Amino acid sequence: MVTQDKVAPWWRGAVLYQVYPRSYQDDNGDGIGDLAGITRRLDHIEALGCDGIWLSPFFRSPMADMGYDVSDYTDVDPMFGTLEDFDALMARATKLGLKIIIDQVLNHSSDRHPWFRESRSSRDNPKAEWYIWADPLPDGSPPNNWPAVFGGPAWTWDGTRRQYYMHSFLAEQPDLNYRNPEVVDAVLDSMAFWLERGVAGFRIDACNHMSKDDQLRNNPAQPFKDAARPFNHYDWQQQIYSKSRPENLDLLRRMRALADRYDDILLVGEIGDAERAIELMGQYTSGNDKLHMAYSFDMLSSVYTPEHFRKVIEGFWTGAPEGYPLWSMSNHDVVRHVTRWAAKDAGGDALARQAISLLTAFEGALCLYQGEELGQEQTDLDYEELTDPMGLRFWPADKGRDGCRTPMVWEASLPNAGFGEGMPWLPVKPPQAARAVDLQAGKSSSVLEFYRAVIAHRKATPALASGRMKITQAENPVLRFTRGDGAGEVDCIYNLSTGTQYLPCPDGARFLGPSQSASITEGRLTLGPNGWAHLVTGA
Repeated sequence: MVTQDKVAPWWRGAVLYQVYPRSYQDDNGDGIGDLAGITRRLDHIEALGCDGIWLSPFFRSPMADMGYDVSDYTDVDPMFGTLEDFDALMARATKLGLKIIIDQVLNHSSDRHPWFRESRSSRDNPKAEWYIWADPLPDGSPPNNWPAVFGGPAWTWDGTRRQYYMHSFLAEQPDLNYRNPEVVDAVLDSMAFWLERGVAGFRIDACNHMSKDDQLRNNPAQPFKDAARPFNHYDWQQQIYSKSRPENLDLLRRMRALADRYDDILLVGEIGDAERAIELMGQYTSGNDKLHMAYSFDMLSSVYTPEHFRKVIEGFWTGAPEGYPLWSMSNHDVVRHVTRWAAKDAGGDALARQAISLLTAFEGALCLYQGEELGQEQTDLDYEELTDPMGLRFWPADKGRDGCRTPMVWEASLPNAGFGEGMPWLPVKPPQAARAVDLQAGKSSSVLEFYRAVIAHRKATPALASGRMKITQAENPVLRFTRGDGAGEVDCIYNLSTGTQYLPCPDGARFLGPSQSASITEGRLTLGPNGWAHLVTGA
């Protein structure tokens, strides 16, 4: 009897593309991107060679945190369009062969959500225990020392209940109480709503924040090793009681059980934990009953060294040998990587090309952030131009996240570089407009065409698409690893510096696919600044 091989899930080895709806394409001229605009620009994503889209929040929201404060989990905010617009987006994506996964902001809701409005109305209403409430200490101060990520204490006083409510982020984002089974059921129902509309999965925002210590114990201080202190007092504690609790695993199992009722659904989690991210990625993806994939901020840091990449990658596979990673280098929360790693760069485009080649050579799925395919850099904004609560609170120590969220640039000669005719919610500045899609499309030397080429190279090379990864020994600043094995093995070699590096080259080695600042002469491989090459031997 012949047994057919099981078809791999669509997301294994997939290339995802993050769309930040406010900034992708404004079709109605109000200065804010919308679902209709995304639909019109889906061909761009398909032409890159992507398999799916991660769509950041578009739900009803007062926009205290740009949509990450949801007031209705099952409706589209009017600034983005309607449910019919979402259905049209789904239909067009399906026609192009693109999967859609959507953000689920489930650690907290908006304080305008009907659930919270009812919860805060009294201590004995039906939703009184849907959020985390606590009595004050005898002197009226908050129940413990937990801080909020966005500054200040994680507790806000409510005069009606005469209690504090807990919020990991803004006071306008109260945390849900997942010890209440009614909350779990309600959240799962909202996820099922979108599964019924055809989404291919969810990106779970702040997924390690969702469970807290039931005793509300104080977090211990962070033992700093030197005199430097973080600008954000949140980082002065070890967050062992306010997030990353073991009870979180039970909640993820409930979400996975829901996903498994549908066909080929992806659950990917955002892990925000400076100390334990790789460990948690392993816990959250181990076995077949929690997340399918997880990602952390480890590759979204300012560190661009072989040691760092080796530590992150080997750490994941050691902690989660049965798991599967999602790697990304930029998103809507961090400085764009071409700017973040500029000190290691031989030129903006050279780093952009090296970074995407590196990313597409890693084992796992990967996610691009809109605009990085243009070599886009961080936009330099004045304080008066900011909208992000992080930037507004911590300026000038931290300028916040608006600099990576400025509008996508399509046609350099049009108003706002083609983003839309109305005044955009964040400015389109000349350095960004100079990297518009129409200035790069069809030009072989452009970053955009290189992205298309290197993604196609990954998909056309079995070892890069699905082969196992093995990191090999190399002296700094060279990062070296292999993908695949046997005759199809690919030797991936990267010079993560601005100097020239010389390495012995195996007999018969030749280049495979795109390379940069690389040559082979008399058995020696030369890699110039930010140079790299993929080598194969044999026929």
